[in-house]
Parts: sequence; structure tokens; C-alpha cells
Amino acid sequence: MRYFLGIDAGGSRTRARLTNLEGFVLGEAETGPANARIGLEPLHAVLMSATRKAIAAADLHERDLPLIVAGMGIAGISRPGLLQKAAQLEFPFGSVYLESDAAIANLGAHLGEDGATLVLGTGSVAYIKIGKMSLTIGGYGFPISDEGSGAALGLSAMRHALRALDGRTRPTPLSAAVTEKFNHDTGRAIEWMDEATPKDYASFAPLVMDYAERNDEIARSIVEDAVKHVERFIETIFNKGAPRCALAGGLSRRLQPWLRERTAARLTESKGDSLHGALLLARSGYSSDSASG
Repeated sequence: MRYFLGIDAGGSRTRARLTNLEGFVLGEAETGPANARIGLEPLHAVLMSATRKAIAAADLHERDLPLIVAGMGIAGISRPGLLQKAAQLEFPFGSVYLESDAAIANLGAHLGEDGATLVLGTGSVAYIKIGKMSLTIGGYGFPISDEGSGAALGLSAMRHALRALDGRTRPTPLSAAVTEKFNHDTGRAIEWMDEATPKDYASFAPLVMDYAERNDEIARSIVEDAVKHVERFIETIFNKGAPRCALAGGLSRRLQPWLRERTAARLTESKGDSLHGALLLARSGYSSDSASG
């Protein structure tokens, strides 16, 4: 018996899906964030935690791990040298194939065909595949990059809320809702920011979207600025020659209605999600190795 494991390790959560040879889903699991920025050892621990939860859900055991072919997409793994270092981690699988989270999102969205994917989640990154060529746009890490992402929305919300709290701008329901998390105390907000991660900032993104949809002045300005970055991403993707582009990531469906009609008309629906892509990575890698062997 042979099993295939797909893992999508992102900035907010890690998802795992285990299937049999025929593609039937045996078990799924979810754990915390596992991007490469947390360090290789903590990354390995989260990946294995997600794996063990998935095999438990499938009623399999540790002795079955060598029968698994794993495909993993990991946020931040495309940074120089990280993929090579991550490939040296010891996994108990029969074989393992590693890629970025953007690469597996693109694999899932277009089922391996040429195309591009703009991932809008905790962070943001575009991935383009045309023939044997692939490239990424953005995705350099928060706060320098990740325009149009959940973390960027949350950071903007914090900035506006603190300005409203000290009187530099007019308070709105959004700014009050944000500062309420800190009992409207600037000092407590600063203490939080000293330790805040991209995931922490992204936790404010649903709040920003909710208030933008209620026509909150500050929330609308934050979302409209994010949409400008998203539209520029999409324009650049097509300028690079991509035949099609799909959106992916937890924030994409909430931002898409804010796009201009002509921009939205250029987008295509994803055929599958990132876990589809991770499983495709595992299957294609296994098939290639079997053929060459």
C-alpha cells in the first residue's frame, strides 16, 4: 500500500491531507503556523505534528510513515538557501518533496498547467508558471512586502487606530473596535506590538473587511489601498506573459468584490486548492523518481 500526504504550511495555519493511491481522502488535520521564519527545528516539529494528526485521523500508525510520499508547500522556503537546508531535515517518509506555499497554490489552481496564482492570506505573493519557467513576484516578508495581505490590513488598522486614540485623526467604529482589544490603552497596544507576529496582525483583517463593508471611513481607505496593490499584482502577472491568473488564500474571496470590474473579469476560478497542489507535488515527484529509477 502507498499513501500520499499533502501539507500546506502557511503563516496562520498548517493543513495536512492524507490520501490512498486512488486519491480517496483518508484523513485531514490542522495545526499552527509553520513558515520558514520560525526556524528549521520548530518548522519540522509543526510539520510532523500535522502529519501525526492526519495519520491518526486515517486510523494509521507510526509504522505506516515509510509508506507515505509527502509533498509540502512551506511559506518562506524560497528565501536563499532555505530550501536546501529544509531538504536536509529528517522525515520518516518513503520520500518527500518540498516547494513554496505559492508553488503548491499554483499547482492546485491550474492542476499543473501554465498559469499564475496570486496568494492573499497572512502574506501575499504571486507565482507564475509558463512551460519550464517559474517565477515569484513579491513575498519578501512582512512588513517590507506582503502588500494587500491580511497582515498588511492589520498593520494599517493598528496605525489608524493609534492615531485616532491620540487625536491625530477622527475616531471611527473600526478604530474603536481595534483599540478596545487593548482597553483603549496606548501602552498596552505598544506592548502587544513588541511581540506581534504577521499572524497576529492578520487577525484584524476580518474586522477591517467587516467595517469596510459597513462603509467605515478608515476601513474603506485601508481596503481601497490594499486593492490598488492587488490590481498592480494582477497587471504585472499578465505583463509577464501568464495566460491566466487565479486568486488563492483566505483573504482573496473578501477582496475580490472590491476589484474593478475589468480586473475581476481577467481572473479565472481555481480548479483546486493548495492541498490539491501539495498532493500533486507528491504524486508527480514520486512518478518521476519511479520512472527514472
